[in-house]
Amino acid sequence: MTIVPRRYVFLLIPGYSQLGFACALEALSLANLHPSGQTYYTWMVLSADGAPVPAYNGITTVVDGPLTELHHDDTLVVCAGEHAGAGSTKAVLNWLRRETRRGIDFGALSSGAYTLALAGLLAGKRVVTHWQYRDALCELLPDVTIEKGLFAIDGRVFTTAGGAASMDMMLARIREEYGQDLATWVADQMVYTHPRQMEHAQRMSAGGPAEARNPKLALALQAMANNLEDPLRPDEIADLVGLSTRQLERLFAKYLSVSPKRHYLSLRLEKARGLLRQTSMTVTDICVACGFQSLSHFSKCYRSNFGLSPGQEMRGSHLLWTS
Repeated sequence: MTIVPRRYVFLLIPGYSQLGFACALEALSLANLHPSGQTYYTWMVLSADGAPVPAYNGITTVVDGPLTELHHDDTLVVCAGEHAGAGSTKAVLNWLRRETRRGIDFGALSSGAYTLALAGLLAGKRVVTHWQYRDALCELLPDVTIEKGLFAIDGRVFTTAGGAASMDMMLARIREEYGQDLATWVADQMVYTHPRQMEHAQRMSAGGPAEARNPKLALALQAMANNLEDPLRPDEIADLVGLSTRQLERLFAKYLSVSPKRHYLSLRLEKARGLLRQTSMTVTDICVACGFQSLSHFSKCYRSNFGLSPGQEMRGSHLLWTS
């Protein structure tokens, strides 16, 4: 029996992740090579004005055309990366609002979630973005639940961390649309024999060898990551994981060669750097969001760790999320 192919429409935002886009598109392309001879998918690639779009790595992709009217059964995917806000123009946002009213499935790769949020399409939704952008999105989009896995599906909305995680999400969609056999065949063609589930951690450091070897260390690190705005005292962390403060210090020294206090500070400073680079939040607001009691202490720690002040970091950044 001949099937009616499903069409995916990719909107490329300048600075998008080429890896994420390629992984998603390749999964669809390979499905059409299945021995059944069926054409399971077609696709169209768009840009805001129909002009070729540069990825963050400088490689430019020629598209099929500008923003156009979609079919009611299309699936729309917004592909973004660095400078998502700058590419989320009024014309793009209005087009997204209009086309998604047709009831189509729609989603995003990497920071494309920010573009969808600017269009008002993610309120109350569970979404995923690349770990590098997560803190910024959490601060900027309080009405959106930003999860930490590889991808998320919430009703007709799907999002992914991008990169290789685009393969995992697209394989999950192929499985949902055409069944496990086709999804497995495509995974084998990609030499990707063990697709990951949506809850899989994005970063090795979030579940790396040290944490795997010591559950108490993993709990301590999770407690720190969950409490960056209101930092816990070392004794509070020790109590949470069932250790004395001295035992906690020995655990960090053994596995991470750093004190708990120093590691915690590094986590807070890394969050601060992401917010300085990716948002237009004030230095004062970032100071508070990362658990520092005073601007002078924040600035001193930041300069000691990164070699420049928070203000210098902000002035040298490109504010990825400002539109």
